Amino acid sequence: MTTPVGDISRCHTDLSALADLAISEVALILGDQLNASHSWFKAVNTKRLFVLMEIRQETDYVTHHIQKVIGFFAAMRQFAQALASAGHQVFYFTLDAKRNQQDITGNLTALSTVLPQLEKFSIQQPDEYRLDKQLQDFSAAQSIAVEWFDTEHFLCQRSVLDDWFGQQKQVVMETFYRRMRKSTGYLMRGGKPLGGKWNYDKENRNKLPKEQTPPAPLCFGHDVSELAAMLARQQVKTIGTVDAKNYLWPINRAESRQLLDYFIQYLLPNFGRFQDAMHTDFWALYHARISFSLNTKMLSPREVVERALSYWQQHQDVIDRAQIEGFIRQIIGWREFIRAIYWQRMPTYAEFNFFDNSNTLPDFYWTGATQMACLSHTVKQSLEFAYAHHIQRLMVTGNFALLLGVNPTTVDSWYLGIYNDAIEWVELPNTRGMSQFADGGILATKPYISSGSYINKMSNYCQSCAYQVDKKVGERACPFNSLYWNFIDQHFNKLKTNPRMALMTKQWEQRSESEKKSLRTQAKFYIENVNKL
Repeated sequence: MTTPVGDISRCHTDLSALADLAISEVALILGDQLNASHSWFKAVNTKRLFVLMEIRQETDYVTHHIQKVIGFFAAMRQFAQALASAGHQVFYFTLDAKRNQQDITGNLTALSTVLPQLEKFSIQQPDEYRLDKQLQDFSAAQSIAVEWFDTEHFLCQRSVLDDWFGQQKQVVMETFYRRMRKSTGYLMRGGKPLGGKWNYDKENRNKLPKEQTPPAPLCFGHDVSELAAMLARQQVKTIGTVDAKNYLWPINRAESRQLLDYFIQYLLPNFGRFQDAMHTDFWALYHARISFSLNTKMLSPREVVERALSYWQQHQDVIDRAQIEGFIRQIIGWREFIRAIYWQRMPTYAEFNFFDNSNTLPDFYWTGATQMACLSHTVKQSLEFAYAHHIQRLMVTGNFALLLGVNPTTVDSWYLGIYNDAIEWVELPNTRGMSQFADGGILATKPYISSGSYINKMSNYCQSCAYQVDKKVGERACPFNSLYWNFIDQHFNKLKTNPRMALMTKQWEQRSESEKKSLRTQAKFYIENVNKL
């Protein structure tokens, strides 16, 4: 008989019973701070009370995928129960608890009122700006001590860009990544990159061949019916679907490591080669799908890299250098760089809108009900699994939203809600910077836009689409084609000074006026009738 996912029987859940405990310290653990290796947990201190909270503040700030909410709550409950089983004092606010104030600081205040011997609050630095500000404001208003701690997770400090590069206007990810390689020593020998190359990205852009069948994704089978029922009773608004009897995502450290090891053994040999590929029959392909585990801190970036490196060193006959380098670049390069940009530029980063886009998202972003095969498949997959890989996010849903001129704040909210790994520090720069180029080039060196040809090159979507990828105008012409050229036309003055857009802006200039008019007219029709596509 398995233990129910929602079991927190070893945790304190009754505020009124806490007065009998000699608690002098309350230590807050947020839902993305489930780091079992943190120094807090090395020794049991019965005077310290760890507190975790399920709160409406976090379920309601955007509309989340139901699998995301359940995933966080299930992982938090597993973590709390494990701490309590190890002898730590743990208080857990369930979402439906009567005395739950439904926000972080309200619950911390409630705890302070029932703990007469309380001397201090201990807080790990939050990774989201909004939570950091909320807790800093709370700290400033306290009459008792508040002590701050590092989360002991990331490889860099928040201030790494300023620390390393000073007031340099722009730092590209490749420069940051090479510095990270040198500082960690990963894939280095004698101060030089192993194999003589820093980056093998050009070898990692292949479409999945027709005869290629990726291994089936490793999925877990949790019964989360109790949590799903609680969300329904509490009328938490969510999107997407969940098989509550067979929840597929890892919810503890052991499962997270199992998923990592499965990736390393069965998927890493082809990870880089097909990391940009998309296919209607394979939703996971060769991707690790460990971002939820990383972002909740059930896994650390250092252990992820070192486990992968260790396996690769013993199996270089089946895993070439391009595959391991591509994976490590995602972990120590892109992930750390994204966080550094976030903390260097917030809070103004969340307000950037370089192209002054103001349109709304099409209705099919919430349903997948469109005849465009790439968008229909990507959105429906996202609704079913709370997951899409980076190219589906960047070059399908993100690309279309940018070409359509959607307000980047609206796009932010959609991405933040629909994916189980979406926490603002990682979502916001990826969306507003990389996907929507709303920051004007702080993060990326060019807008990531394309016509239908790129999607056709990297997927089999176009084979089953109602629209024709080789047509720019006319009936059943692929909407991406005219929208792409219309975007270049609309923003020509901003794009022509970008060296990486010079070829395309030159091509637009060389088109005849009749061609330009036809493309503008086609795009205008699609924009005005987007919910009928």
